[in-house]
Amino acid sequence: MTEEEAEAAAEEDAADEAAEDAEEQETADADAAEAEEAAEGLQEGDFVRIAYTARETENGSLVDTTDQEVAEEEGVADGEQTFEPRVIVLGEGHIFAPVEEDIYGKEAGESGTVTVPAADAFGEKDPEQVRTVAADKIPEDDRYPGAHVQVDGDHGHVEAIIGGRARVDFNHALAGRDIEYEYEILEEVEDRIAKAEGLVEAFLDLELDMWIETDEVEEETYVSPADEEEADDEDAETEEAEGDDEGDEEGEEAEGHFETEIVEKESLYVEATPQLTMNQQWMMGKQQIAQQLIDRVGVDRVVVQETIDGMGGGPMGGMMGGMGGGGGDLEDALEDADVDADELVEELEEGE
Repeated sequence: MTEEEAEAAAEEDAADEAAEDAEEQETADADAAEAEEAAEGLQEGDFVRIAYTARETENGSLVDTTDQEVAEEEGVADGEQTFEPRVIVLGEGHIFAPVEEDIYGKEAGESGTVTVPAADAFGEKDPEQVRTVAADKIPEDDRYPGAHVQVDGDHGHVEAIIGGRARVDFNHALAGRDIEYEYEILEEVEDRIAKAEGLVEAFLDLELDMWIETDEVEEETYVSPADEEEADDEDAETEEAEGDDEGDEEGEEAEGHFETEIVEKESLYVEATPQLTMNQQWMMGKQQIAQQLIDRVGVDRVVVQETIDGMGGGPMGGMMGGMGGGGGDLEDALEDADVDADELVEELEEGE
């Protein structure tokens, strides 16, 4: 190969390499544009208010709904439960994963229908979860096919009672069933109180009063020797450095200390109701639930506040009034009981 041919071949290789680089860059740009386009609309972590109705695909039986009219038509509205749209957080498992995937990228006002396979809904039916147990483990009133029972801590429904034995299915009642899910996105939720209410309802199925306030609270902060040096002016730093040198020579080490300062904290207040206090989910996971509220709502802390209303002038009111300093009431009581107050005081002092 001549020198000219070698140069031409090198130029051709360089041109091919440049063309490949340009093609790769074009592909990368297209992928980035596609990803940016896909990221538009609702995404993981967004709060949305949705209305939905879920039914079994096979027979159309109602599974769940937020529609009051549907609930009444299906005979599941008992007058106590309210059927209304829910606030959920996308990506938190508040609804079936295939439904979340269908919502991503959409906007408020859009709707959809998703068929959720059994595996992604309530799971496939496991034959090993159908077990035979002693009938005496089941209350007599529940010894009939279809009864929902608790056996050794597991929930199931009775399939058959034969003699002293019972066959119980411990699978979820909807295991093995595909679910058709119709939904409408009503709005993206921005209000922080609405977000908090939605989270609490999702976790605890409770409606609680909440509000946000900015409080001034005392907070202890550790101040290290280095922090103190930075806070001092140049002359103080020089004096402290000299003191530190002397201390080091004597084998002493500088120590930090704690300082109390007043800081502002944004607090989410939650009204403590008897339903909340006795809620098993709350009792077992209040720290995790509170942390979710702090992270998702964007507050510094959660304050669960209990309000105790007065009981009026009943017996307890009289007792508390006496304890609050009504000395005349105490003297009258001692006189009625024929007790000498001075003697009582002397006995108490001797006992000390």
